[in-house]
Amino acid sequence: MTAYDAIADWYETTFLTARHDDPLDIGAALRELLGSGSGPCLELGCGTGVHAGTVRELGRTPLGIDVSAGMLRHAAARLPVARGDAEALPVATGSVPTVVAVMVHTDMPAYPAVLREAARVLAPGGVFVHVGVHPCFCGGFADRSDERAVVIRPGYRDPGWTTASWTDRGLRDKVGAAHLPLPALFHAVLDAGLTFERFAEGGKPTPTVLSWRARKPSRHLSNPAILG
Repeated sequence: MTAYDAIADWYETTFLTARHDDPLDIGAALRELLGSGSGPCLELGCGTGVHAGTVRELGRTPLGIDVSAGMLRHAAARLPVARGDAEALPVATGSVPTVVAVMVHTDMPAYPAVLREAARVLAPGGVFVHVGVHPCFCGGFADRSDERAVVIRPGYRDPGWTTASWTDRGLRDKVGAAHLPLPALFHAVLDAGLTFERFAEGGKPTPTVLSWRARKPSRHLSNPAILG
């Protein structure tokens, strides 16, 4: 049983309801960075499947995976799902054109390993989209009780897990959250063999969300002229 099993009903009926108008521009970032296309789109840590509709709007077929049976109980009505660990995906190598991770990297202490798995299952030339908590302005070190003057305390440079939170209406105080400073997060993407293409920030006035699109390099034949 994961921590999310215990809060799955609250998450579906209370937490998501309070964010129905997308104040953090999460849906906007997903639309902009994923873009229209076709074929399966695997969502890592799909939770209750609330992003499946956006993926379908873009012409893609959403598929979800999560470790929480409680969250998947809600997600099953929204998209095909499987219970599994994002660090060891039950998906064939090079088999999907797109993978997305939406507001979940702070739930995954081993996110670098998750990124390597995402790169493994992506087809050559495939796209990975990350939409996540902004590591510079959100975390146990950040007090956002006044959005006009976010207070950043010492702790940003320290990776780790925390339940410290400025609010009792969010997730961190209930299930905890992992933190990686921005360089470590970016290096993990590069170390997975992915190439950055686009970035976006969401939330006002100080960004709450940092997103990007990265791509798995395409296979290509060596140039015979170079080889002589």
